[in-house]
Amino acid sequence: MAREWWAQIHRAKVSEAHAARTLIRFEQDVFPRIGSRSIGDIESPELLAVLRQITGRGAIETAHRAKDACGQVFRYAIAAGYCQRNPAADLRDALPPPRTKHLAAIVDPQQAAALCADIESYKGHPVTKAALELSALLLLRPGELRRMEWSWVDFDDAMLTVPPNVMKRSRDEKLNGSPHLVPLAPRPLAILSALHGLTGSGAFVFPSVTSPKTRCMSDNTVRSALRRMGYGNDDMTAHGFRAMARTMAAERLGIAPEVIEAQLAHAVPDALGRAYNRTQYLEQRREMMTRWADYLQELRGKVAASGS
Repeated sequence: MAREWWAQIHRAKVSEAHAARTLIRFEQDVFPRIGSRSIGDIESPELLAVLRQITGRGAIETAHRAKDACGQVFRYAIAAGYCQRNPAADLRDALPPPRTKHLAAIVDPQQAAALCADIESYKGHPVTKAALELSALLLLRPGELRRMEWSWVDFDDAMLTVPPNVMKRSRDEKLNGSPHLVPLAPRPLAILSALHGLTGSGAFVFPSVTSPKTRCMSDNTVRSALRRMGYGNDDMTAHGFRAMARTMAAERLGIAPEVIEAQLAHAVPDALGRAYNRTQYLEQRREMMTRWADYLQELRGKVAASGS
């Protein structure tokens, strides 16, 4: 039943990577213990025993994800007439709560100013430096940034168009969703213009050093650059630039949260809301991206003026 649900329902709703992770959880943690049992005979204590073996090794979040996936299998089996109830539903409060660990991000203006100054004085490869700068300016997820292609960049309209298939979305949204629009303020536009002279002959804005024609830069490039600048895992991450913008754009610039969320491409509850965010907020997002770039420039200027 689990494999049938996975093949017919789950794979159609989520990305291939997500579906693969779900199947691995079943095969490693669930199938060896209850995979051969009749689905209608499995009771809550038996499922809980499976999940406790997962939490016993410290994988609390994995246990919660396994419980949720099992619950969906049971609901599917109920609809198909193979069982009468969902034992996973009885385990809502039976597992330890998952530990929330946020990726490190700088949200203090003084620390952000120092970070901007450090990026400005970065002595590494110029393409890596541009990736650092644009990480702070464009609010993209790290994977979206490093996979950026020149075909996405419209210099005349000052717009970056990220195709839906590279976004963090469901499988259907990746195939049929709208692209994500990123208005380009003068500063990131200037960085991209200069970068075009270095990598514009290929497809990728940030190509791999070893295979520039076929691969984009490694997912470790920006993280490693931050480490060389003295920022450890507990100080700042590549993904932390998004959290920095989300917090400081609201607290320091007074930008409406819904505009920030739209620019971060965070999911909203319904399709109508998603469509509204991508269209009606475009001018507000264009203003936001310019104000954010100007604010980072202002912070960097304060460090330079102080001589620190």
